[in-house]
Amino acid sequence: MSPLALLAVGIWFIVQPPAPGPLEAGLLAFLAAFGLTPFIRLLARRSGALDHPDDRKAHASPTPRLGGVAVIAAFVLAIGRGPLLDREMMAIVIAALALMLAGAIDDTRGLSAGLRLSLQLACAVAVIAAGVRLNLVPGPYGLIINVALSIVWIIGITNAYNFIDGMDGLAASLGAAIAVLLALVGRGSAHPAIPEVSLALAGALLGFLPHNLPPRGPATIFLGDSGSASIGFLLAALAIKEDWAEGDPLVALAAPVLIFSVLIYDMIQTTVSRIASGRVRSFRGWIEYVGRDHIHHRFTALLGSPRRALLLILMLALGLGLSALGLKRGANGQALIFLVHGALVLAVVAVLEGAAIRRRGIEPEPPETP
Repeated sequence: MSPLALLAVGIWFIVQPPAPGPLEAGLLAFLAAFGLTPFIRLLARRSGALDHPDDRKAHASPTPRLGGVAVIAAFVLAIGRGPLLDREMMAIVIAALALMLAGAIDDTRGLSAGLRLSLQLACAVAVIAAGVRLNLVPGPYGLIINVALSIVWIIGITNAYNFIDGMDGLAASLGAAIAVLLALVGRGSAHPAIPEVSLALAGALLGFLPHNLPPRGPATIFLGDSGSASIGFLLAALAIKEDWAEGDPLVALAAPVLIFSVLIYDMIQTTVSRIASGRVRSFRGWIEYVGRDHIHHRFTALLGSPRRALLLILMLALGLGLSALGLKRGANGQALIFLVHGALVLAVVAVLEGAAIRRRGIEPEPPETP
């Protein structure tokens, strides 16, 4: 099937006009990712880019990484034909490619957490310098505050996406859902490229998904750091490229927060619990820690099945993210109501996770000794 998908991509380039619409870009990215992934899997095996099982990982046999290379390659292939890449979008894509290449080196040979974080910071500063940033605070000090918030947002979401990549199909499907939500909320915006680029990313992730979540058996390839960092960065940057509500800072903040609420919740919940239990004692420890205390681990313990947990997380993300559609022409009061609604839903999630701990006897892992 993969060679047929690549053949379809080749025919597409011959017979289609150079500027595909959103759906065409998504379909092209889907076919390219689906066709490229088996070749990237073979490359990962030959280069030794394998994720080996241990006590903190769910898979039972060494599994190829580098899946992000196929996803990002398909994404770039889909958007590179049309006039979608303005100065800001070009900066986003180049930064994502840099993170993908660094992640591929990390998947193969390993990179320190400090170096990875420094590269994320450099990429965040680059896209902000190109004009991609939050515009929440007016006034003479507004630019400094907005830049600082933009850096926190980009690095935070990038790492939150990386942290949640711990279950077959979860990061790919959740990333695709977030990208589709960005496309829906971005329809009719001042940046017409947002829907096309977002759907291209969603298509690439969905094309990778059959290899990462086969109907039977475990994943045959993981996104790896080549995918988790670059895709998380793309999603974070696309979210703040669009000014969701000019002149209404609360609305402009509420839309991306609702769309990314599951990622934000999981990062906050795991960070607080790890610091409170002493498992994390430094910033470096926070970046490098690998544990089984994320939302997907707890939902799996509660529901007894990883795929049920995956479905519940996707429904939760879509349910909260679709609330952002109601803010397109909303006001600050409505934005506050939606944010309170989202917080209440996530409070219920926290109660369910607590029930999982009590029912299944999940205990916090002991702190690591230096």
